[in-house]
Amino acid sequence: MSSQWKECCSGISQRWICVIMTFFSLFCAYTIRVCLSIAITEMAKPNNETLLISDDTCRPERAPGSASSANSTAFETARVGGTYEWSEYTQGVILSSFYWGYVITHIPGGMIAEKFGGKYTLGLGILWNAIFTILTPLGVKLGGATALIVLRVLVGLAQGAAYPALNVMLAQWVPIEERSKAGSLVFAGAPLGTVFATTISGLILHYSDDGWPTVFYFFGGVSVLWFIVWVLVCYNSPSEHPFVTDAEAKFLQEQLSRHKHAKPPAVPWGHVLRSLPVWALVAAMVGHGWGFLTMISDLPKYMSSVLKFSIENNGYLSSLPYLCMWFGSILTSWVADWLIARRHMSTSNVRKLGNSIASVGPALFIVGASYAGCDRVYVVTMIALGMTLMGAALPSMKVNGLDLSPNYAGSLMALTNGIGAFTGIVTPYIVGVLTPNQTLSEWRLVFWIICAVFLASNLVFVLWADGDVQYWNDPDFLRQEKSDKRARKVKESIELLTIQNNSSTK
Repeated sequence: MSSQWKECCSGISQRWICVIMTFFSLFCAYTIRVCLSIAITEMAKPNNETLLISDDTCRPERAPGSASSANSTAFETARVGGTYEWSEYTQGVILSSFYWGYVITHIPGGMIAEKFGGKYTLGLGILWNAIFTILTPLGVKLGGATALIVLRVLVGLAQGAAYPALNVMLAQWVPIEERSKAGSLVFAGAPLGTVFATTISGLILHYSDDGWPTVFYFFGGVSVLWFIVWVLVCYNSPSEHPFVTDAEAKFLQEQLSRHKHAKPPAVPWGHVLRSLPVWALVAAMVGHGWGFLTMISDLPKYMSSVLKFSIENNGYLSSLPYLCMWFGSILTSWVADWLIARRHMSTSNVRKLGNSIASVGPALFIVGASYAGCDRVYVVTMIALGMTLMGAALPSMKVNGLDLSPNYAGSLMALTNGIGAFTGIVTPYIVGVLTPNQTLSEWRLVFWIICAVFLASNLVFVLWADGDVQYWNDPDFLRQEKSDKRARKVKESIELLTIQNNSSTK
């Protein structure tokens, strides 16, 4: 059977099958992560059914041909409202609860993936995501906000190993010269999953007779289907793959054997935690996470509560910036690989340039959008342009962990992305506290905070980031260091014993 499969699939590059399926793992993970951000606009009742129009609020979006009065002083909000009376603070807690669990399982997930392989570490995480998502409507019906928070924590716990495990898979399957393109394709699962989730959620909420529960059933079901295909076609490494061609296996062995080893020593946490390039990457992850996670958690609320888009248009327009981000990542990934392959720039400088584009550009455009008032076209355009430039983060800081240490790519991603994910806890809470009335001036402060974090984190990355494999990735160095430590201990023990013997003879 194995030989028949190998003959059948001889023309298919199995490393790109792995890349594509890993892309869909992030795609599914982000649909589950993001769908609540749209659904909650229909689950929760608006806090104020009637609002006075002022310079700090917007009129609701009107259907084409509907009448409006320029002199009216009050209006009904565009949202019809949901079932649950959740304050903005409560909604912020609900949206952030995913990250409470998410940050916990990063490092354990990375270590498990490095020891046992990324296939089932990633696959089972997405499967449990799907199960908890499918159970969400029942949980909310029985336990309200408390049950929803518990379920989202469980979803976060299951999804925490995703980034570390997929980094382990990439380290086993992607050669250096394809890293920017492959990494950008895989990490594009985040913005494209967001596009899909926001668009389809809006359509489901608009057309489904069952309302918001259908959102969770749909995206949970998609992830179950992904898991079935993943188990059938993907494997931990080329050596385990039953129908990878001999030519491709040989190519990957030649390309990856220099810095990727079969059984490296345990993670050298002392060296990792003392490494400036690692902490520069942490800073970049925090900056990117602050901007990106604020957008995916709260942009639908901004579209709904501030700009007053209808629920259908909210889904479309909330997804547009992430589609632009994907286009930006594709373009910059090709440029990044070209610059590195032609040796026009070092890997380090390519990563720094990409992160600068992905930080400074969005910072300026997002702040610009906050001063656009109720000009919906201008606001959406500015946010879309900012997110397009944010796409440069995927072939820069997102793949930088693979640059620094192919052997410990999972643990490194767990550390850096895990710390960055704490922003997912903080930002929804901050938005809930700073925007109790959902006014333009309240949101302008939120956008200025995003700008400041982007600029500060990028400065750290530019100063201390590196694109070269670090010395502590080398197993020979680590084994020699361990041997030297043992020798020093033996020498110290002998010296101590000699001193004690001399003292006793006296």
